[in-house]
Amino acid sequence: MTPSHRPTTLDDVARLAEVSRSTASRVIAGTGFASPAARDRVRAAVDRLGYVPNATARALARGGGVRLVVAVCGVTTAVLDDPYVERVVGAAARACAAYPAGVVLQWLPLHGATTLERIAQDRGVAGVVLVNATEPLLDAVPAELRGRIASIGIGSPTVPSFDVDNADGTDQVVRHLYASGRRRIAMVTGPRWLPCAGRAVAAYRQVMRETGLPVRLVPGDFTARRGRAAAGELLARWPDTDAVFAVSDLTALGVIAGLGETGRRVPGDIGVAGFDDIPHAALNTPALTTASHPVGSIAAAAATAVLHGRPVPPVTSFPSALVRRTSA
Repeated sequence: MTPSHRPTTLDDVARLAEVSRSTASRVIAGTGFASPAARDRVRAAVDRLGYVPNATARALARGGGVRLVVAVCGVTTAVLDDPYVERVVGAAARACAAYPAGVVLQWLPLHGATTLERIAQDRGVAGVVLVNATEPLLDAVPAELRGRIASIGIGSPTVPSFDVDNADGTDQVVRHLYASGRRRIAMVTGPRWLPCAGRAVAAYRQVMRETGLPVRLVPGDFTARRGRAAAGELLARWPDTDAVFAVSDLTALGVIAGLGETGRRVPGDIGVAGFDDIPHAALNTPALTTASHPVGSIAAAAATAVLHGRPVPPVTSFPSALVRRTSA
């Protein structure tokens, strides 16, 4: 018997069964050759000692890895401070609870092929969930990661994608602004390099064309700081603006703050709407009209697909729904 002050190890099992450590490991894992007699002795030793295999060690032994890397693409490491990323990591961690894996957060530069190659060579990596990937980055995914990588955002023939239908969500929000009587609707966009931001702009432009309204675009970056500055910029260019749609709730909240600094009332003078339905959106004054974004469900689905290792559809789209509140 092993001393009571420490857990039973594989070496203890091998010693009691009078076999090598590698033979004991093969019998317990159910892989490789071992004689019937050796198998019987190892199983008897496991029962006698109460040995429980370490899930992490087994995962490493079969090359499965023990870490799920959430790799977030961005211009700088500041992207890791986005509350959206926190929600992705939290949901991925909950999904990992069913597997012998933890979550690691990794920044990817816009041209992060070298970083991806390094991740692919790490035996401890079980898989990768890309966030905000670009087409060049998807094209650079190493062959070693195929089958254990997914993207939250755009995908490719070898990288399945999971994302919200933000084009439809944008359409719903902008049409709501129009239906409420707003006719001079400006939009604060997301980063130009990000494909999902482009889908939202295209949806906004489509509604403007259909309704015969002018297109008014101000660049944004998903931050409240940029939204605050954008409010002043759009009023300087179009003083008659009566509604603003921002492609993220944080930006929309920044717009509301910026409009307040100019003396504009929300929603009395200008209606404001966002996208994401973050928890703070409902607590703001005024409460923010927005569109839902099931970040947790998306991240959990992407993480589970990677860790489960089974084929999934090339594109999995999650619906977005208008959330009417008092800001617009």
